[in-house]
Amino acid sequence: MGLVTVGELKPTFTGKRGFRLNSSIRHASEWPISDVSSDLTVQVGSSSFCLHKFPLVSRSGKIRKLLTDSKTSSICLPSVPGGAEAFELAAKFCYGINIEINLLNVAKLRCASHYLEMTEEFSEENLAIKTEHFFKGTILPSISNSILALHHCEALVPVSEDLNLVNRLVIAIANNACKEQLTSGLLKLDYTFSGANIEPETPLDWWGKSLAVLNLDFFQRVVSAVKSKGLRQDVISKILISYTNKSLQGLIIRDPKLDKERVIDLESKKKQRMIVETVVRLLPTQGRRSSVPMAFLSSLLKMGIATSSGSCRSELERRIGLQLDQAILEDVLIPTNLNGNNNTMYDTDSILRIFSIFLNLDEEDDEEEQDQHHRNRFGDETEMIYDFDSPKQSSILKVSKLMDNYLAEIALDPNLTTSKFIALAELLPDHARIISDGLYRAVDIYLKVHPNIKDSERYRLCKTIDSQKLSQEACSHAAQNERLPVQMAVQVLYFEQIRLRNAMSSSIGSTQFLFSGSGAISPRDNYASVRRENRELKLEVARMRMRLTDLEKDHISIRQELVKSNPGTKLFKSFAKKISKLNSLFSFSSLKHSLSAKASTDSRFLFQRKRRHSVS
Repeated sequence: MGLVTVGELKPTFTGKRGFRLNSSIRHASEWPISDVSSDLTVQVGSSSFCLHKFPLVSRSGKIRKLLTDSKTSSICLPSVPGGAEAFELAAKFCYGINIEINLLNVAKLRCASHYLEMTEEFSEENLAIKTEHFFKGTILPSISNSILALHHCEALVPVSEDLNLVNRLVIAIANNACKEQLTSGLLKLDYTFSGANIEPETPLDWWGKSLAVLNLDFFQRVVSAVKSKGLRQDVISKILISYTNKSLQGLIIRDPKLDKERVIDLESKKKQRMIVETVVRLLPTQGRRSSVPMAFLSSLLKMGIATSSGSCRSELERRIGLQLDQAILEDVLIPTNLNGNNNTMYDTDSILRIFSIFLNLDEEDDEEEQDQHHRNRFGDETEMIYDFDSPKQSSILKVSKLMDNYLAEIALDPNLTTSKFIALAELLPDHARIISDGLYRAVDIYLKVHPNIKDSERYRLCKTIDSQKLSQEACSHAAQNERLPVQMAVQVLYFEQIRLRNAMSSSIGSTQFLFSGSGAISPRDNYASVRRENRELKLEVARMRMRLTDLEKDHISIRQELVKSNPGTKLFKSFAKKISKLNSLFSFSSLKHSLSAKASTDSRFLFQRKRRHSVS
């Protein structure tokens, strides 16, 4: 298969000796061998062929038209498809010499025969019909043969387009690929119903890697065709990944000094941009769950951040945002555009947009769930909206963890502004974080790398942390962390005291319940007790505010003294001594378990995020 031998013809000339039929095995420079001197010189590109008019005229309509004048001894064919190599094969065919039609030359022979008008009009069983039979019998039924022939058609444009070869090959690839997909599905059904063991399956994208030999235009046409025919999205994704990886090899290099990717030259930059934008347009349609791997989308964004258009980057950001819960830290570390004015290591603006896309999608889901909840609500109105075991909430928690890890990574950048860090830290809703240890770690790293930021910025950074969601270990670290503002340390200690008080009240309440007997408190007495305890708590809060104001004044005076004397540990010792006095403000014995929830609610007056309450 893949080989056709054109039978030898035996042309003779009256009064002249015939051609030696074994001349085709000799060197090309010795061809044609004949005792008849040549009467025609054919110039094809930079090559010249000394031939004879009669065998050429008998099969080529174009040469016949050029030799209307019998005195013509030289003609020029500047644009023969396939060049001198294709013309030489066609000329041998005219002389009746055996030529081999195979996968490598069938496309150029088909185009050359069209250009030379070697059709049935001038001779039976001419070269055009021979190559057409080979196309229909050997090329079009096979995916791999069609891809190879299509690749050879790239150098034969526009003749291959005029002959409709390109379009026929593209359609043949799409039809055969979808037939294989259908056949594979039917075989699986047969094995399923018959109970037989399933034979090892050939991957549906086995031919996809062969598409890497095509230029971008032909590749785009093939992928568009298979998409329109219904090829599975996961197969299309694998084809796009394979083509991108192979096409971009050598275009991008790693700069060890900048540790960023840079393009070698302008031509490579242009080619990279075209590949990335074309691949993005060919990506399968996407919902919340996509067949396109997150790592591939991230790689496209990293490659296109400096070269691709804004619409291409926006589409990639949208796709990444829709499946952000599948991302890892490496996927969101997008380097800054080297051509821009930004001197930071990572493109935080792009990440801000990506996380916003995910959160907007989450808000839409929340609205739908709440509408459904109101329509189908039969139980208690205090039912929790967020189920931490649900897939949706699990995705939100994954994204919040990803955000905290991302903040910890970009906090190491000395050029990152506080405003951008805060914008990212405040982006997630309150319910996205069950525990704030990750955010506290990121803030602490940022303060360590940026020790000279203003006190106001330091204060704004710490406001992003919900102290009530810190673990015991994080609280212990924060209470002794000299990089944090005094207010933050006070807040941590305050909520730790409330947490301890609630635990003690709960323990006392359960003990009283076990040994209380059958006595019951009336609703009126219970209400009066709650009001009385509420007034006591408000008085404690007022005293706490006054004491905190005094502490701030003392802190300012101590800092002024330090400017003069600069003792290393005096500030911390003085602050610790005054903090210890705060313990006297909390009287645990006067509070009952019924007030614990109220205490936790009223205590949020201190530095609560996104509120305007002042400490002083």
